[in-house]
Amino acid sequence: MLNIKRVIKFIFRSVFILCALPFALLFFISPTSQKKPLFTGLSQLFSLIPGRLGSYFRNSLYSLIMKHCSNNGVIYFGTLFSDPDTEIHDDVYIGPQCNIGKSVIGKNTLIASGVHILSGKNQHNFDDLDTPIQQQGGQYQKIVIGEDCWIGNTAVIMANVGNKAIVAAGAVVINDVPDYAIVAGNPAKIIKQRNQSLIQIT
Repeated sequence: MLNIKRVIKFIFRSVFILCALPFALLFFISPTSQKKPLFTGLSQLFSLIPGRLGSYFRNSLYSLIMKHCSNNGVIYFGTLFSDPDTEIHDDVYIGPQCNIGKSVIGKNTLIASGVHILSGKNQHNFDDLDTPIQQQGGQYQKIVIGEDCWIGNTAVIMANVGNKAIVAAGAVVINDVPDYAIVAGNPAKIIKQRNQSLIQIT
């Protein structure tokens, strides 16, 4: 019975891969300068497919055009990706209406709804008062979310999050979060270690 289930699952996923293949080919044959805008447009389009079928379509497309995307996770309705240099590993759950930039998301990580993972905290320079901020450029960082993490609703992530860490709902992470830490607040601070007793905050 287990082998039959695996075969059915393989066939089912293969069908979705075939459906996503024309979009992936369009991405690969497009000029280099147009790949990122096209990726963003495809992400917006595929984010609108509802239900479990939508998640299968998104996983299939991203497994073809992202740097890495496991096909056994869940990516819910309305979630947008902005950079194909993104890695999503096994059994990742991404809730609805998230915005995810250049990042690595480790296996078994749970990302709740409305989470924003920015491509670092230096995307916009602003030192030159005579030049509009949007014209000053900036630096993009690949944010790493570790394995088996839980990122709460509407959290904003601008720095790395260690393995087995928890980011509370609404937290704004501007500094790296160590392994096993529980952080909360704006800016996010460590309130507890999952593998230690409560940390006294001074």
